[in-house]
Parts: sequence; C-alpha cells; structure tokens
Amino acid sequence: MTSWVRTAVSSVRQAYRASGADRPFGDPLPAHGVAMEGYFWRFTDPASGRVVIALDGVNQAADGTWSTLGLAAHPGGFLRTTAHPAGSAAADGLGVLSGEAFHGTPDILRVDLGPDARLDVRVTTPVPWPRRSVGGSSVFQAVPGLNQYWHPWLLGGSAYGQAVVGTETWDLDGWSVYAEKNWGKGGFPDSWWWGQAQGFAERSVCVAFAGGEVTAGPIRTTVTAVVVLLPDGRLVRLGDPVVSPVRAEVSDERWTLRGRSAQWQVEIEGSGNLASAHVLPVPLPAQRRNVPGAIEHLGATMQVTVRRRGRRVWEGESHLAALEHGGIDRARAEVVRRGGGPDAVDAPPLS
Repeated sequence: MTSWVRTAVSSVRQAYRASGADRPFGDPLPAHGVAMEGYFWRFTDPASGRVVIALDGVNQAADGTWSTLGLAAHPGGFLRTTAHPAGSAAADGLGVLSGEAFHGTPDILRVDLGPDARLDVRVTTPVPWPRRSVGGSSVFQAVPGLNQYWHPWLLGGSAYGQAVVGTETWDLDGWSVYAEKNWGKGGFPDSWWWGQAQGFAERSVCVAFAGGEVTAGPIRTTVTAVVVLLPDGRLVRLGDPVVSPVRAEVSDERWTLRGRSAQWQVEIEGSGNLASAHVLPVPLPAQRRNVPGAIEHLGATMQVTVRRRGRRVWEGESHLAALEHGGIDRARAEVVRRGGGPDAVDAPPLS
C-alpha cells in the first residue's frame, strides 16, 4: 500500500471515530474527541447499605475543555458537584483527568472536591466487559454521529480505599465496583433513563440498562439496552431493534422494562421514592456550564427475572439499585420544587 493510500485510510478512520463511532472489534474506551466524554463509577456495599458514586464529564467548548464533576452518597444524601475549568480524556485507553480534582484509570480513582468530598480507591479483581466484538451500544456503536453512546466497561471488581462524605469517612474495602463510559456529539439527549444494580444475593451479578432518544441528523428513534451478568458468568445483552427489542415505561419513581430475543427474556421492575432521589447536573458543553439534568435514586429497589426459552434461569432483588430519569426541564422543575434558586444545578434528597 502506497503512503498516500495509507494516509487516506488513516484519515478516514480518524474522521469515523471522531464522529463518536467505533467499528466492530474496536475499543470504545479511548476518547473520541466529541462534545462530551463521560466517566462514571459506582461502589456498593450491601453489608452496610451504603453506595458512593463519582462522575466526570469532559466537555468541549470553543475555547477548550472543561469538566462536570460530582461525588454523591447514600444514605445521608451527600452531594457535591462543580464545573471544573479543565479536563482531559485519554486517547490511548480509559483515563480521565481534571486537574487535582479528579483522576480515574481502570484501576485507580481519586476525587478531591474539598476536604469533605474526597475519594481514594484502587480496584482489584476487575470483571471487564467480556465481548470484544461490540460494546454496550451493540450495533449502534458503529453508527456515526449519534447524540449518545454507552458502554459499561467494568461489571464488577473489589474496591480498596476510603471516601469522605460530609462529616463521615467510609471504609470502602471489599465493596463492589461498577464503571461505565458514555459519550456523544451533543452532550445528553432530551430524555433518557438508566439503571444499575449490584447487591444481589449473588455478589457476581451485575445489571445495567440505558435508554433514551437517539438521533443522527434527521433520524430519531428510542432505544433501550439491557445488560445482565448472570451468576455463572454468562452475559445477556438485549436492545437491538427487531432482533432483541426492549420496551421501557419510566417515571420519576417507577421503571418497568421488558426485553426479549429468540432465546432470552429479561424483566426489570424498579422503584424509588422521589423525595429520596438526588438531582444531578449535566453539561451544556459549548456553554461551559452545568444545568440540572437527572433525577437519580442511589438506594432504590430493583427486581430482575431472566428466562431462557421460557424457563427461569435467575431472579434477584437489590435494595441498593441506581435508577435514573433524565431530562433537563424535568430535573430543573424538581430542583425548584425543593427550594433551589434559578442558578442551582443540583439538589440533595429531601429525605
């Protein structure tokens, strides 16, 4: 192959990935260079009934990058978020850095949003996404120019470290770990729903789902993806249109999902009290500011049933599930209802 052909092929590949897409058997973890690259970690401990989440969204504005940072906990309703003036997403693997405030890699996470909002954790015995062919977005990962892509890259592992949440210091040794990445050309969609749970009777089980309005130019559709890592290590992933569709009915307090393929059926029922939910910010990348965007329960209930060819192969219940209903207008109204001012971008639980 001549040098000019190699250069042309390389340019096409770079432009394709810069659209947000990844080819089959590609790696979705390195940064794509789109408007928003989001990184999220969740730590769960059924023994104490505690949960900690940490998030970093690296956003592109005309004058450079900035970050949406957050640390929250359950119970107690701790919440700290900020818009950080800097941020970088690694182009050679999973990595995010926002000054001294946030540093995440596959095996470490350090957050410093003040003396009462800190996290220092290392991750051992990781359970990575097992399929090389496609990620969490499945066939949609190969479609260029979507407003949002999703990949749950870490479906388990053990945490070792501490979290400072308000006046308390929590020992996270042995807690379960989940992590994901989402990215897109326009930040977040107009409406979305999301959930994740560990804390089932079987420690190895991990459940996650993500759905919303997916757009690419004039094309607009609603898609929901469901992922279940079963106790025996099998991964069930539903959500491809026609082949394995998932139907979702969502409100601020209830999530009902039904998905099926030729072999598998997954049913998810989730519930949480609105007063107990956090309101989290999302970025407006080009405007360098955060706005209220997501109503998220950190300690909700999730019931899951998985069948294969009609026979039940697993069912479980978690009382430490994350359940989210996203939408800027909805989240802003909830912040105001809780007494927040016009510039408030988040809100802790009421109870």
